[in-house]
Amino acid sequence: MRNLIRNISLKFYKSIKKFLDLLFSLLILIVTLPLFLIIALLIKLSSRGPIFFLQERIGKNNITFKCIKFRTMHPEAKDILKNLLIKDDNLKREFEETHKIKNDPRITIIGKLLRKTSLDELPQFINVLKDEMSIIGPRPIVVDEKIKYGKNLSKVLSVKPGITGLWQVSGRNNLTYKKRVMLDLFYVENYNILMDIKIFIRTFGVILFPLDRGAY
Repeated sequence: MRNLIRNISLKFYKSIKKFLDLLFSLLILIVTLPLFLIIALLIKLSSRGPIFFLQERIGKNNITFKCIKFRTMHPEAKDILKNLLIKDDNLKREFEETHKIKNDPRITIIGKLLRKTSLDELPQFINVLKDEMSIIGPRPIVVDEKIKYGKNLSKVLSVKPGITGLWQVSGRNNLTYKKRVMLDLFYVENYNILMDIKIFIRTFGVILFPLDRGAY
């Protein structure tokens, strides 16, 4: 009986969560349209290349989708990275471990500001409207990261990835990859309305007071 009640509650919550995702994303995109246009103009004026960066990510049920972000890197980022990894073994180890680089020379001046404030992720609300992402959930991972999740991959991919989540409000790139996986797994196994509300509130704290929270 307890399991039946839990399953009914979870099903109801998922329906409410989906409705709120769509409603909130639509409102955010409407309200932030002027900011959206200003950021697009700054990106276009500050460096060559497209305004948006589309990266293939792994979504719910192992289905791939194009995650939309404002472009924060120079268009020749791949060549810059290749040369960096050849010349610096320490950077190579750092990138292999985290898929990130501190003080990354590939990032534009505007890109650094966008990443610090998480505004580069604003277009991901379009992914939410397309039902590819949720506002809150585990990290949307790239194909090369799948191996790091091991036997936990299918469980993490049982829900839609989120724009924000436990990883984003707990230190982001300052965390080890093992910790990231643990946070994603913990969320999937325990998520509920109270947890989502807490993550949602903490996300505003991270955006308003970024400090050194690993946003790079």
